[in-house]
Amino acid sequence: MKQLLALCCSLVISFVTIVLHAQEKQPLIGQPAPLFTLKGLDGKDYSLAQMKGKVVLVHFATTWCPFCNAEAPNLESLYQSYKNKGVAVLLIDVKEGKDLVTQSFKRFDFSFPVLLDTAGKVAATYAPSDVLPDLARDEVTLASNLIIDKEGKIRFYSLLNTASFDAKLTQVIQKLDELLKQP
Repeated sequence: MKQLLALCCSLVISFVTIVLHAQEKQPLIGQPAPLFTLKGLDGKDYSLAQMKGKVVLVHFATTWCPFCNAEAPNLESLYQSYKNKGVAVLLIDVKEGKDLVTQSFKRFDFSFPVLLDTAGKVAATYAPSDVLPDLARDEVTLASNLIIDKEGKIRFYSLLNTASFDAKLTQVIQKLDELLKQP
């Protein structure tokens, strides 16, 4: 009985460790970012294709996500620091309506586009298949940050890792600085 209990505990610990470390992986790095066109809160259409030639930071969020809300003021600060350096910031809200998103994000006074992925299709296309399989594909990307280079390739991808969450976006800023130094 003790051996069976020890085996079960070992399996549970292994599973938790794998899930936590899976979120530390940088999925899709070097691959072309899936193209999308989404409507912004301002009523305009925004497409990733139109941003070629810029470095693009994409943040997937929902209004109810505490991690997304913790990062929000820092996203605005990052945008203000990098907008004149050829960096675009896009917040993609997943599976929520325009009125709710407008009302909820009003407090952050974002000066960059907030896009609506009301069906979750864009979020699902960015969801790595081997991470958090117990979630719906469009939920995997919540509170994730991606950096897409000027040629449209993914150069940074941080999935939410609650064990090492960084609301100040330190790793994102380091990667942006690194990419902007390249010719």
